[in-house]
Amino acid sequence: MKYSSLIKKGIFDENPVFVKLLALCPLLAVTTSATNALAMGLSTIAVMMCACMVISIFRKLIPGEIRIAAFVIIVAGFVTILQLVLEAFAPPSINESLGIFIPLIVVNCIVFARIESFASKNGVFASAVDALGMGIGYTFGLLALGAIREFFGSGSLFGFELLKDLSPNILIMIMAPGAFFTLGLLLMIRKYVKLKPWRK
Repeated sequence: MKYSSLIKKGIFDENPVFVKLLALCPLLAVTTSATNALAMGLSTIAVMMCACMVISIFRKLIPGEIRIAAFVIIVAGFVTILQLVLEAFAPPSINESLGIFIPLIVVNCIVFARIESFASKNGVFASAVDALGMGIGYTFGLLALGAIREFFGSGSLFGFELLKDLSPNILIMIMAPGAFFTLGLLLMIRKYVKLKPWRK
């Protein structure tokens, strides 16, 4: 198995956001800024990699009848650790912005999709690489939405003001409809690029 292909699959071929359209609830909710998007992406990567590795190690010991319950308990354990780390070290603004969406990683469909379809059937290192690839792909989607919404909504990027008096300040971009508009636009651009109409 080529590990580079697992990374490529997560970022491009099976991107959780732009191809699979998974975990849209946190995706649309936390992307009001690039900082929040990056924090959520890194949090998801950390939980998914740790959970996938542990489940891969114990995959032959977990009875099939209770595998879902076991998966939930393992993921919940890592999410609890993550919450404690964020409360101890992350800036309060990030912790408040992510709010309920960190605990919801426990039932994140991306995490469970990788656990069920890959980690429970493959080795530890391969599972870690697969989780990393999917996590990077998800983080890329979060960052794309977060950067666009923050720039057009407040004229800043990662909290740094870019345009000052020329800031667009399109209020709807940092509201719920702005998330849907931005995602729809990015999906349209991806589809257009994939079809390559200029080559016909």
